[in-house]
Amino acid sequence: MVNRILAAVSLAMISLGACATDYSDIWWNPAESGWGINLAQSDKFIFATFFVYGPGNVPTWYAGNLTLDSSGNYTGGLYTTTGTYLGIMPYDPAQFGVTSVGTASFRPTAPDSGLLTYTVGSVPVTKNIQRQTLTAIPLAGTYASGAAGMVSGCSDPANNKPFAGSAQVTVTQSTPGQMQVTIGAPDAASCTFASSGPVTQNGQLYSFSGRYTCTTTSASTTVTVSELKATSLGIEGRWTAPMGAGCREDGRFSGVLY
Repeated sequence: MVNRILAAVSLAMISLGACATDYSDIWWNPAESGWGINLAQSDKFIFATFFVYGPGNVPTWYAGNLTLDSSGNYTGGLYTTTGTYLGIMPYDPAQFGVTSVGTASFRPTAPDSGLLTYTVGSVPVTKNIQRQTLTAIPLAGTYASGAAGMVSGCSDPANNKPFAGSAQVTVTQSTPGQMQVTIGAPDAASCTFASSGPVTQNGQLYSFSGRYTCTTTSASTTVTVSELKATSLGIEGRWTAPMGAGCREDGRFSGVLY
């Protein structure tokens, strides 16, 4: 059961670098329609635009400059801006102004959920938020891909090792809401993650739990696939699975569409 992907695909031992979640998306609280927050992430910085309601229930915009801190939160100042009325041309840069109104913090609790806290003047706000799904995003296709990961926690330390290499990834989607991800070499050994429950989409991200099987063994195990998303050129995602003998396999892949 150990190193299943390693046995199915020609992968090499390497040193793995850190791989962080990108929180860029539209976020909201499903129980509170009409307001939300856009997060645009650049490395360890997030530019956040709040569309909320001020005194008198008047639509109001705020902007936050949030930077990753040592505790894993993105924190920073919150601002309002003023500028030239949209009906006046040309735009007058001299009319642009920025006013500090408070602070804001976004604490991720999962790739698709988090805790938003901010203060406007003396008014504190705390909200649980999640990515907002706009439309279903098709992922089905065949991708030229690379996969990397780590086997850890094994009772035999010799089985704890990183892995990486090239692969072909094939994704199928079917109604109602089933998904299958196959990683392997073309016309050779492969491993498949097949959803056995609901496939969830939150914003740009899909996730599901299912069965992990490989053509190199008759045994199977459970798997959780997360952060599965379409990119401008293809696809990317993560998986985690128990491998037996205390081992756990955590992997990620990214590929371009054929």
